[in-house]
Amino acid sequence: MKGAGQSVKTARLEHTRDASSQVTGWINRSRVFLAQVKNEMERVTWPTRKEVYATTLVVLLTSAFFGLYLSAIDVVLVRIARFLFDMFGAQ
Repeated sequence: MKGAGQSVKTARLEHTRDASSQVTGWINRSRVFLAQVKNEMERVTWPTRKEVYATTLVVLLTSAFFGLYLSAIDVVLVRIARFLFDMFGAQ
C-alpha cells in the first residue's frame, strides 16, 4: 500500500510540474512573440503626410469617378428598360 500512495503523489507532482511548465512556456512564447512584433514594427516604413494625402486624394477621385460612371450606366439601362416595357405594353 505504501508504494501505491507514493505513485499517486508522484503522478500529482508531475501533473503540477506539467501545468507549471505550460504556464511558463506560454509566458516565454508570448515574450518571444512580442519581441518579434517590436522588431518587425521597427522595420516598417511609414508613409509621410504628403504620401497619405496623395493616396487619399486618388481614392476619393477614383470613387467619385466610378460612382458617377455607374450612376450614368444605371440611368441609361433604366431608360432602355422603360422604352422596352412601353413598346411591348407591359406595366
